[in-house]
Amino acid sequence: MAGRSWLNRTDTVAGMSGRTQLMWDEAVTGYDFGRDHPMDPVRLALTRSLIDALGLDREVEVVAAKAAGESTLRLVHRQDYIDAVKAASADPRAADTSYGLGTIDDPAFAGMHEVSALIAGQSVGAAEAVWRGEAPHAVNFAGGLHHAMPGSASGFCVYNDAALAIARLLELGAERVAYVDVDVHHGDGVQAAFWEDPRVLTISLHEDPRTLFPQTGWPEETGAGRAEGTAVNVALPAGTGDAGWLRAFHAVVPELLAEFRPQVLVTQHGADTHFEDPLAHLAVSLDAQRAVQVACHELAHEYAGGRWVALGGGGYAVVEVVPRSWAHLVGIAAERAVEPETVIPEGWRQEVYARTRQLGPVRMTDGRWPVSFASWEEGYDPADRLDQAVLATRRAVFPLRGLLA
Repeated sequence: MAGRSWLNRTDTVAGMSGRTQLMWDEAVTGYDFGRDHPMDPVRLALTRSLIDALGLDREVEVVAAKAAGESTLRLVHRQDYIDAVKAASADPRAADTSYGLGTIDDPAFAGMHEVSALIAGQSVGAAEAVWRGEAPHAVNFAGGLHHAMPGSASGFCVYNDAALAIARLLELGAERVAYVDVDVHHGDGVQAAFWEDPRVLTISLHEDPRTLFPQTGWPEETGAGRAEGTAVNVALPAGTGDAGWLRAFHAVVPELLAEFRPQVLVTQHGADTHFEDPLAHLAVSLDAQRAVQVACHELAHEYAGGRWVALGGGGYAVVEVVPRSWAHLVGIAAERAVEPETVIPEGWRQEVYARTRQLGPVRMTDGRWPVSFASWEEGYDPADRLDQAVLATRRAVFPLRGLLA
């Protein structure tokens, strides 16, 4: 992709009309596990207000999709689990922990089913708009709840909106959907949903399972049956920073997408890879996160006809990191990328202080732009831990796809 940029394109994707859609309903901020839970919904509210402060709301079509109904939820989730979520939503004290509800990670709260289905509906609506050509790209930063399993809640996730969006694409006739997950945690729920489905390629770059939840996502996890070789996992050593993170991404993702030829690219952009995130151990900057967002945009145009559905995910530095990271994502998806050195409007910083009593960041950068990394094609060091991780993934998956490891 050297020498090519889609950062500020003025053309439209062939066969598509309209502007990039930003999926948003104020009610998604009701996804609230309680005062002391890391998944503070203020991160969603602050992201939305920063998008407005930067003028990005004028560059997108803001759409509030309807909540996912039971028939849609059943594309991924079991009926007994949906019933359990509804019961816990009506009476949190009756939550059934055998379904992962009412636990420390996933406390039950009133209205849990309704708001979880609403978030899922935004991702499904994004997928529908992109597939039908109503928008070239669509973003749901409230989504990316990638840990929820068909029959249980897990890791702060009740309904797996990412898996539901992909399942809806398949229902609409898509034959090849690629999912790229750069959250610090393994995208285990999405992988599980399509473990035996050769129509879906799942790629997850995450912290090594030995040091982080959910303790899955080993290179040897490659899918089953006819889908062997469609699950891809890059387990990054704790402490991996910008150069290693970007090196691993570019050593794995573009070549696999070129071979798979997806009709749609769905990406998950958890911001918890950041060096300030309190729940994980990578050392990635906001600027590297932006670089991967740019790369995903380019890859969607290069290999998926421009069809791109971008989701949020984890991220627990709710003031300093998450709003800036996802505002960049919206700008990139809207073809109106925010320059890293952009000064953040004072009005937004005042809102941050009023809501959180914290001082907000001043610029849209961590001061590391432009980020750089050594290309895999230039050679690798078998004694380097990062390169060992990349090699393990390439050796496990690439031959299964007819590629050289």
